[in-house]
Amino acid sequence: MNSYFITGIGTDVGKTVAAAIVTKALNADYWKPIQSGLTETDRGTLHELLPDFKGTFHPEAYRLKTPMSPHKAAEIDGVEIKLDQIKRPETSKNIVVEGAGGLMVPINKEHTITDLILPTDKIILVSSGYLGSINHTLLSIAYLKSRGLKCAGIIYNHVDLDGTIEIIEQMSGIPTIGHMEKHDQITPRLVADYAVQFQQNLEAL
Repeated sequence: MNSYFITGIGTDVGKTVAAAIVTKALNADYWKPIQSGLTETDRGTLHELLPDFKGTFHPEAYRLKTPMSPHKAAEIDGVEIKLDQIKRPETSKNIVVEGAGGLMVPINKEHTITDLILPTDKIILVSSGYLGSINHTLLSIAYLKSRGLKCAGIIYNHVDLDGTIEIIEQMSGIPTIGHMEKHDQITPRLVADYAVQFQQNLEAL
């Protein structure tokens, strides 16, 4: 069984929807180690997007109230996030692990989201199509490389700037898993359709 770490080039780029698609496509368990600031958790969102799914949605290691970077949300909540207290759930299935924000988001004064990634994880980067996203995508890939980690593939979310995906592929050599179009509403049916579209590329990682 494999572990897949979903990270993004920033916040609000579509990581949770991408995580739902990957979880569905690979019949995996799901886990978000650190959740901050949402009345409804990302785990709850996956429950809604995968209503008939039989996998396990594992509870967070840290659930924080304030919608800020985990290190600051934890400080406000009077909590200290300790890396050695964040334990991967035990499972006999594939598992999808969703990070918070981007790779350099601090979780305490010493560690960032990247420190939650295991060397054995297949790292999936979620990129979006805003102006500057090429730079942010290539920087994320380069940073992973500097840490001895490799991006396995990229999921693009609503990229309509001509040539964006092509230049990232050319300069990074990282394969495209799939492209999510812009939608007014994300539904379970939509997630299921994308899961079918992305499944072959995900299984090839």
